[in-house]
Amino acid sequence: GNEAKPACTVSLASLNLTPDQKTKMDAAMEEHHKAGCSEASEAKYTQEAKTILNKEQFAKFKAECKGEKDKAKTET
Repeated sequence: GNEAKPACTVSLASLNLTPDQKTKMDAAMEEHHKAGCSEASEAKYTQEAKTILNKEQFAKFKAECKGEKDKAKTET
């Protein structure tokens, strides 16, 4: 099954992306999933997000990513 959830499943809707940003983020996310959601692809995805999003959006993105990781840790 598809249990391997990426560490970062941020809801892009919550970031108020412009259509252009959404397209780029979707593409970056697609690459991330194709690469198998590894630590390395996660880092690359985060780097790409940083270039696409503005400061506020990226801060929110990072906060949500971190929240996901913390949640995953406590559930095991």
